[in-house]
Amino acid sequence: MQYRHVPVMVNEVLGYLNCSPGKTYVDGTLGGGGHAKAILEAIGPDGLLLGIDRDPDSIAHAGQSLHSFQPNLQIFHEDFTHLPQILSRLRLTNVDGILLDLGLSLYHLEGSGRGFSFMRDEPLDMRMNPTQGHTAGALVNRLSEKDLADLLYRYGEEPKAVRIAKRIVESRRQQAIMSSLQLADIVRKAVPVRYRRGRSHPATRTFQALRIAVNQELEALEEFLDKAVDLLNPGGRLCVMSFHSLEDRIVKERFKTLAKECICPPRFPKCVCQKTPQVSILTKRPVRPGPEEIMRNPMARSAKLRAAERLTEEEA
Repeated sequence: MQYRHVPVMVNEVLGYLNCSPGKTYVDGTLGGGGHAKAILEAIGPDGLLLGIDRDPDSIAHAGQSLHSFQPNLQIFHEDFTHLPQILSRLRLTNVDGILLDLGLSLYHLEGSGRGFSFMRDEPLDMRMNPTQGHTAGALVNRLSEKDLADLLYRYGEEPKAVRIAKRIVESRRQQAIMSSLQLADIVRKAVPVRYRRGRSHPATRTFQALRIAVNQELEALEEFLDKAVDLLNPGGRLCVMSFHSLEDRIVKERFKTLAKECICPPRFPKCVCQKTPQVSILTKRPVRPGPEEIMRNPMARSAKLRAAERLTEEEA
C-alpha cells in the first residue's frame, strides 16, 4: 500500500524551528517526510537535515520521496534517542533545531499490517521497528491480570482498565488473542453498554496503551528530553508535537524544569543548587491546529506543539 501521511501544522513548525538557509536541523521522527520536505525547502541550498526514524518502511519511503534533496539530507534508521551518537559519527557537535512529531501516520493505521488500528483485522504487533522488542500480542497473552490493568491505566488512562484486563485474561484462557479485531471485540464486550456509545471507540485507550508500552514511547521521550538541549546551538530550537496528554505532560514539565532558575526547596534561606535556566519557552500554551486544518485532516485535532529555545551564555 502507498505510504500515506499528512503532516500537521507545517507552517507553525517552520516558524518555531526558525528555519533559514544554511542551518542544520534534525527531524527525529521522519515518518512520511512531510515536515522534512518543508524544512529542506526552507534551509536550501546549503542547509543540512538529519532524518531519523526507527520504522524501516518510513525510511524506505522517505529515501524515495526526498531523493531530490540530496546531498542536503542524511537519513538514519535509528531511534531518535541515538542522536548524540549520530552527531558524533558525523563529527557534528550541535544543531540549530530539532523536531519530534510523536503522532502515528495514516500508513501505520491503514497499511502497515501491524495491528495499530482496531478497525482492521491484523496481527497484534504494534512495533514501530518490527525487528525489535516484544509484540502487543505477547503482552496481551502473557502479562498477569494485574500487570495488564496497570499497563492500560498508566499508558492509556483507561478508567475501565480492571474490567478490560479481567476480560482479556478470561478470553485468552479459551484461545490466544492474535488479531486486532479480536482484541477490539473483547474490549468492547468488557465495558458497560453506555461506555460503548461514546464519541471514540471503546478500544481506543487500550490500543494506545499497548502501542506506547510496546515501543517504550514515554521512556524514550523522557530520555531524549534529558539531553536534547545540550545538542542545540545557542539560540537553537526544540519543537515537540504530541497527540495525547501523557506525552504533552512530559514535554510541558520538562520544558518548565529546563527554564527554571533555582530549584531549591522554598524553605532554603539561599540558593545552593546553582542551577541556571537553559531554555526560554516559546509556547506558553501549546499551539493547536486551526479549524480549517482539522477539517482537512481530522487526525490533527489532538495535536499540541510546544517549542523552546536554548539560551545563550549571556541570557543564562
